[in-house]
Amino acid sequence: MSRPTSFPLIALIVAGCVSLTQVPVCASAAIEVYYAPEDHPIERVVHLYDRATRYIYVSVYALTAPSVVKALVEAKRRGVDVRVITDRERLNDPKQQSAVNTLRLAGVPIRINRHDALMHLKQVVIDDVINTSGSANHTTSGNRYNDERLDIITDARLTAKAREKFLAMWNDHERFVVWTE
Repeated sequence: MSRPTSFPLIALIVAGCVSLTQVPVCASAAIEVYYAPEDHPIERVVHLYDRATRYIYVSVYALTAPSVVKALVEAKRRGVDVRVITDRERLNDPKQQSAVNTLRLAGVPIRINRHDALMHLKQVVIDDVINTSGSANHTTSGNRYNDERLDIITDARLTAKAREKFLAMWNDHERFVVWTE
């Protein structure tokens, strides 16, 4: 009986092990799970941004929450390397355009997808230690009204993989371009 390749990986990460081959390798990942609206995941994201010391790499479809924008600007002012990748079609939303423009004016480089599909990834990588994943965008309304999930993963190896994905997207000039509007 063949199983989907993603099922064992997901099941074993939760159990503390990763099985990319037939031999599971145990990891020491800590995973915190927050649900919107009841757990207020956007507040947790802001807290993570406030504690960052080296870098914050954000790839998120929607970014409109003023508290997130403020935390990213403050991180940039502290000398943290802040970078954002977002979806170009979301820039049709005045709130998204305002948030991204505020970040750009603060010196945060922004890239948007040039390809026809969505940049729908919702991932943050912080300081080689923490990465986030889930369905939650960085929006006030999504975290106040929607059913969303935010996973905060503390594990150097998994965070390195997330960082590699972000940097591969960041350096892919065919699929992603600098936003300058």
